[in-house]
Amino acid sequence: MHLRQPCGKLIERDELAKVVERVRQKGSTVVFTNGCFDLLHPGHVHLLQTARSFGDLLIVAINTDDSVRTIKDEGRPIYDESERAFMLGALACVDHVVLFQEPTPIPLLLLLKPDILVKGGHYGHEEVVGWDVVEAYGGRVERVPVMDGMSTTGTIERITGTG
Repeated sequence: MHLRQPCGKLIERDELAKVVERVRQKGSTVVFTNGCFDLLHPGHVHLLQTARSFGDLLIVAINTDDSVRTIKDEGRPIYDESERAFMLGALACVDHVVLFQEPTPIPLLLLLKPDILVKGGHYGHEEVVGWDVVEAYGGRVERVPVMDGMSTTGTIERITGTG
């Protein structure tokens, strides 16, 4: 089975921009986070549920497979982009999933101008890619504390016995 639509939440960026505009016209708060989200684990779910609590619409941007291969170890991603989008789309806290192939999510941030950019607390404020872009147009950055022992790399090490 080849997965294409994760619960109808995978959306192209141009259509997503229209959705964001409609939501914003209603006075709703748009929240954005991004990452690889390979091997979805409880830490990811905690981040996403917390991110959703900051606003009315949660957009999750995920790196394409090619993008993941350039920033992660050999053999990654474990799940391809359609599988990762499917899993994220199945979460009630996630409203939309969008793919990005650029080295950073900055083009998406400039297009969508989310009110809040959310990342894990293991990043310092100025280490969050796009913080300056978001704050320049009046948005804010929220960092969510990470759950101890929860990481994709740690999960892979436990499975393979290399950790």
